[in-house]
Amino acid sequence: MKGTDPIVLEIVEGTLASVEREVETAIARTARSPMIRDAHDFRAGIHDRHLRKLTGRSYSALVQPIARDFPLDTMRPGDVFFHNDVYLSEGGIGHLPDLCVTVPVFHEGAVVAFVQAFGHHDDIGGSVPGSMPSHARSVFEEGLMVPPIRLWDQGVPNEAAIRIMTRNSRMPDSLAGDLDAECSACLMGARRLGELFDRYGRETVEGCFDAIIDKTTETFRREVLAKIPDGTFTWEDYAEHDGVDPPRLHAQRITLTKTPEKIIIDFTGTSPQAKGPINHAGDYADGVFLKKWLAPVLRNLADTPERMAELDVNEGVVPLIEMVFPEKGTLLTPIFPAPTNARTFVILRLLGVLAGVLAKATGGRMPADQETIRYTGVYGEGADGAPYLMREVLGGGSGGRYYADGEDTIHVVPDSRNIPVEFAEARWPFIVERLGLATDSGGAGELRGGLGYDKHLRMLRDAHYMSIADRSILSCWGVNGGAAGRPFQVTIDGREMEGLVDAEPVKAGEVIRIRTTGGGGWGDPLGRDPGRVVADVRDGKVSPAGARDDYGVVLTGEQVDEVATAELRARLRAERGPAPFFDRGPGYPTLSGGRSHADVD
Repeated sequence: MKGTDPIVLEIVEGTLASVEREVETAIARTARSPMIRDAHDFRAGIHDRHLRKLTGRSYSALVQPIARDFPLDTMRPGDVFFHNDVYLSEGGIGHLPDLCVTVPVFHEGAVVAFVQAFGHHDDIGGSVPGSMPSHARSVFEEGLMVPPIRLWDQGVPNEAAIRIMTRNSRMPDSLAGDLDAECSACLMGARRLGELFDRYGRETVEGCFDAIIDKTTETFRREVLAKIPDGTFTWEDYAEHDGVDPPRLHAQRITLTKTPEKIIIDFTGTSPQAKGPINHAGDYADGVFLKKWLAPVLRNLADTPERMAELDVNEGVVPLIEMVFPEKGTLLTPIFPAPTNARTFVILRLLGVLAGVLAKATGGRMPADQETIRYTGVYGEGADGAPYLMREVLGGGSGGRYYADGEDTIHVVPDSRNIPVEFAEARWPFIVERLGLATDSGGAGELRGGLGYDKHLRMLRDAHYMSIADRSILSCWGVNGGAAGRPFQVTIDGREMEGLVDAEPVKAGEVIRIRTTGGGGWGDPLGRDPGRVVADVRDGKVSPAGARDDYGVVLTGEQVDEVATAELRARLRAERGPAPFFDRGPGYPTLSGGRSHADVD
């Protein structure tokens, strides 16, 4: 940062953020699919010519596979590159519906940066609508694999490639429209960044890029890593099913070693790759994608929530994290052509495993667990006989924190959201009878876990239900004495569904009831302020029975019976004994042979 004009640095940082936001806004306004336009399950990223990520609002894919296959000196203005091949993405693409568009930025004839868009699309082929077959045994069942290609050549679209991709999709118009929106938006972003270089010159702008990354490295080292004591700590968590074998514990283990200079994350002990599609190919390029994916968890160690929100995660975190991967053939090192479409079961769980191992290291300062993404949907034929696909990425409750309750119904992808009811009912043959909070779903705690969704769909025509969801047996764990949240649950007129479903028939008039996961609780629920429990009951977040059974709070109308509450809490404490540091919930013993806690707890 030495020698960098602080005013110019501020302008460059602001321009990067503005361009990223402008690209995303353009995509959202011009895309066709509900997944991109309405649910906003995509993100943009800006990288320099050294392939380093500069922006820190969200994670993104990688430029490495493009630069690997297309040297920078062969790129030309107007070029657009495309890929979605999981095993040729250097770890940046998790499953085939994630399509990635990359556009080089030019200054005086040379590549100086890249603008990228990366999002989840409705359908790229494969054995089931939506390209996420829950019982897949091979990536070949999951859709069309496209290695890095030049999709636009100096401003001219490759119509043959686009025709091949749309021919393989059940939603060809949506796919074509989304690709056009993403390519056009990234080209616009590249022009904006080119103007920045024209204004200040390459040397100045690239000096600012170095300063932005260096600042992140130094800030995380000083404000975050310093909070972790030197030493070695181990923890693990689990996916519960893979769609092929019966439910069992698929372990993801982290042994974290903190040194004065960095943290070492060792995944040794992670289970063998699954037969079904829960694998994630994350070990490429020294795990550079996973480093940036996991690093936001570290922000929870910042001094204040306000400071936490200010910490960007860009390439500056990479030098602070070393990753050690097991041999090929594990959940994190799968061998081609292992299926990967439900890889969220692994990469989302890893966020929780890192939080859990840091909770052990810091005496419980980390949030409790959360599971804030799963795919649910219906497909069939509309009144006009045309096929339709409604697929939604529903969030859940976040974990309670040492300073606050968890948030309700959050989504792991920034700015993503549920599909608006009015839009859904106008487009698809069902009625949304309820969209609200799932009462009692948040884990009890001194600081309660956030609540999940409670959504009811009444079908107007025969259809099929589908879901890709974990945490239907296991719960989001509570920490520091907090209780686990409630798991994911779906019923169709009383029939309880598993988390992985491809084509469950639903008759016209039947109601699909979806309850998403609640976050784990933080701290002993018997220590929660009774006044806050009363407020939760009044707001419908906790039932009167939950107030009594989970928090030991006895209500008379809307008032706390203080004498009865004190007596009940004393009895509950005596019966329970000391609250465990981790609570994995009642589903864990069913898969662990009766054990209530793992060896690493």
